[in-house]
Amino acid sequence: MLTKIKILSFTLFISFFLAACSTKDIKPKVPFETITPKLDLTTLSNSANDNFLDQNLASNEFFIKYFKPWSSSKLSYPKNEAMWGISYKNKKIYLENHQLASKEWFDKVIKNTNFEEYNLNVKKAITLKNTNVRVMPTNSPFFYNPKLPGEGFPFDYNQNSLIKINTPLIVSHLSVDRAWAYVESHFVGGWVDINSIAFVDEEFINEFKTSNYFVSIKEKFPIYDPVFREYVKIGSIFPKRGEKFIIASNDENQNAKITYIDLNIDEIEKMPIKYNSENRVKILNSLLEEPYGWGGLLNNRDCSSFTQDYFTVFGKYLHRNSKAQTTNGKYLDISNLTLNEKKDFIRKNAVPFSTLVYLKGHIMLYVGEKENEPLVAHNIWSIRLKDKNKQEFRHIIGKATLTTLEPGIELEGFEENSNILKKVQGITILN
Repeated sequence: MLTKIKILSFTLFISFFLAACSTKDIKPKVPFETITPKLDLTTLSNSANDNFLDQNLASNEFFIKYFKPWSSSKLSYPKNEAMWGISYKNKKIYLENHQLASKEWFDKVIKNTNFEEYNLNVKKAITLKNTNVRVMPTNSPFFYNPKLPGEGFPFDYNQNSLIKINTPLIVSHLSVDRAWAYVESHFVGGWVDINSIAFVDEEFINEFKTSNYFVSIKEKFPIYDPVFREYVKIGSIFPKRGEKFIIASNDENQNAKITYIDLNIDEIEKMPIKYNSENRVKILNSLLEEPYGWGGLLNNRDCSSFTQDYFTVFGKYLHRNSKAQTTNGKYLDISNLTLNEKKDFIRKNAVPFSTLVYLKGHIMLYVGEKENEPLVAHNIWSIRLKDKNKQEFRHIIGKATLTTLEPGIELEGFEENSNILKKVQGITILN
């Protein structure tokens, strides 16, 4: 089977050469390319276990979690946890103009949170489009010092996550200016733009819950209602009634109403799609090369939304952040092993396409091995390197790609302290 994987070693070599200054001597390449190696994904996928989960049972559990906001009477966590973002006022936060946020600026944003109304005016809602979830009710980014390597764009710490179109929500309350709603979905809570949601009633909920659900298997295709509505991401869910698919739209009072649209057969399949070799490769290829997006910024993915969306189509529920995803299966701690012992352990115990590899702040999908090297698929921003003066900088990858567990080892400035494999703490075999 043909894949869309491209060999990027030459372009990475050139970009590194230009970015790191032309006076550097480039180390000879190691024989095995560690970033985007040339692979036969079908061969790797054939070594996976087609029966690693009961898909019907898993998808039933998935939809219980997915619709939980509509069966709840209030948000699931206490007010003090919902207010955690206010702690940013005590940090040096740079805004979109790279100027420090003032105390007065933060005081104004905090006042707008209206948390005295938390869980007192609960409503049910649904997303009308792919929706940014903000830590605080403002579109302004929160950057740490943008001059430091690994800070600034795309690391907007006010971006909590992204919720896909058609996702059920429970609403705690509105901000003072009524421009924002504090919500909880099946996996994340935070502030959303009021214009990105519509309020639902029991009649809408009963009509929306058809028990016949389809999931998008193609990335960023447009849908229309009748004008353009959204670019749909893999893992978006659409109830089906007859030959039509349901999306929510809103009336003049911001109440939800059922709208029927057409979708193409190459864009969507009944959920869960069959967990077989062909589909594993198809979904992975659809996700590879997609840009990195911290917390879903710019309608993109970070590492944990990459793994979450990959398994959604198969009916397997994963939590949203990397640490939490280690609890979605059997976790095996390998933090005290040497580099070679870690590789050997992963080769012997990890199951291709159903094992997550975890290090603090990052998660990867194990896909098998080539030439005795364990290989992973992940969405990664950069590799840490050092220049001749031992100053740290970032070699940007900025997309979903395939690598070894030691990406960049062939690049000048690579140091063992920055080796991803050294930081790997464990693997989770999904069940």
